[in-house]
Amino acid sequence: MECIGKGKAAAPYEFGVKASIVTNNRRAPGGLFVLHANSLPDNPYDGHTLRDIIDRTEALTGCPIERAYVDKGYRGHDAQNPRRVFISGQKRGVFGIIKRELRRRSAIEPIIGHMKAEGHLGRCYLKGRAGDAANVILSAVGHNFRRILVWLRELLALFLRLIWPTLACPPQLNPAS
Repeated sequence: MECIGKGKAAAPYEFGVKASIVTNNRRAPGGLFVLHANSLPDNPYDGHTLRDIIDRTEALTGCPIERAYVDKGYRGHDAQNPRRVFISGQKRGVFGIIKRELRRRSAIEPIIGHMKAEGHLGRCYLKGRAGDAANVILSAVGHNFRRILVWLRELLALFLRLIWPTLACPPQLNPAS
């Protein structure tokens, strides 16, 4: 566990380890999946981790990241293509679809909240840095499994609605004469 100075009046310090969560920005029918999760020990500056996180996510998914939407903690980032990184509150170069997608960035915050509340990301019971790293990854996997289970539950309900009329009324048998 590490002490992280926040600089806020209400909560000047936090205890724990930073975690980096990457999701897609487009609306998805089953909810947003976590594409990459990583713990960041030693309290690094957010902007210095962006290049590595983007590279790892591209290697993991096999798809290039067109645009990254980040919060204000990533000012002064070291991304390879700085024109594709958009910071919340940015006005220059933001128009059309980018402006719309930048507003969608707020849809990612509930995912982090769900992972903290339901996925045990808020409190780590595992020991050491390896435990912290495992906890972040397992929380992301658990979130993705919850999304898949919701989708499978809806698929099963649809299947049962379609097959129920045939199960409710069995065909009449001709009496033997």
